[in-house]
Amino acid sequence: MSMRAMCVAMIAIALSACASTRSNVPAMATVEQPQAYQSTREAQLATLREWSMSGRIAVSNGKDGGSGRIEWIQNDPLFEVVMSAPVTRQSWRLLSDGREVVVEGLEGGRRTGSDARAMLLEATRWDIPVEALAGWVRGIPGAGAEVRFGVDGRLAGLTQDGWTVSYTDWAPSPSDATLAMPARLEATKGEARVRLAIDEWHFGPRP
Repeated sequence: MSMRAMCVAMIAIALSACASTRSNVPAMATVEQPQAYQSTREAQLATLREWSMSGRIAVSNGKDGGSGRIEWIQNDPLFEVVMSAPVTRQSWRLLSDGREVVVEGLEGGRRTGSDARAMLLEATRWDIPVEALAGWVRGIPGAGAEVRFGVDGRLAGLTQDGWTVSYTDWAPSPSDATLAMPARLEATKGEARVRLAIDEWHFGPRP
């Protein structure tokens, strides 16, 4: 290889490395104006009323715990959440039309009510704030929540209704690389703990 060709190759590699590094660095506006960035995110997500995500969930009440897969399908105000534990071969399915909640897969059979969290707590002893998670899982705090931002300008955590939520990883949305979505989060309240690792996001009708 000639000296000129070698120099060109080295420059190309250097530029590629810089581009790769910069892709992981947030825009200056994100760092300097985190609340403005968060407001823009929430405005974008408000227009995406139909979405779904899949990943892994781990829950604990301080004594007992469990882990498995979770799939969440939302089309406001309708939602369906399926949680399955491969080891125990148990699965739970929650359905809601915005008024009534149906829980399937619990011991004793199908149950209906208006509060998914209370129904799951009574049946499994696991405190899972289902309604609030619809916002938290997308990085959207509820009304009255206290929020905190990381050095990168993104939402690092929030406190709401006695729960403390921490975001430890983010990933680009598959439909818009400029829209960051939570990849890992943890919600705690006393001895109750819910951890989520999100593998996939999808916006719009499911294929």
